[in-house]
Amino acid sequence: MPRRVNMPGADELFRPTAKSSRPATQDAEESTGSPARDSGRVKHDAKITVYVTSDELMALERARLELRTELGRNVDRGRLVRAALALALDDLEDRGADSDVAQRLRDVS
Repeated sequence: MPRRVNMPGADELFRPTAKSSRPATQDAEESTGSPARDSGRVKHDAKITVYVTSDELMALERARLELRTELGRNVDRGRLVRAALALALDDLEDRGADSDVAQRLRDVS
């Protein structure tokens, strides 16, 4: 005789959840115009898609593995990209057109 399993209904599965509130320090940094910081391991509420070449993906994966070896911790690609983005935005805010990002974008054009 088959066992009947009690499953939650659609209303229970797809119920609205409360959004996590951001730390007050993050709100203060945004309002004061302080440099961007890597968000680390928090729930992210926005997503972007970035296309990279196979060489760029291999370089990212090599960097991730090297960091895992150096730090002794697993560092995922998203966290690595967010950290690099925070560094690039800090540099752009500090140095403007002389920043590494601006020079790289100038060279690509």
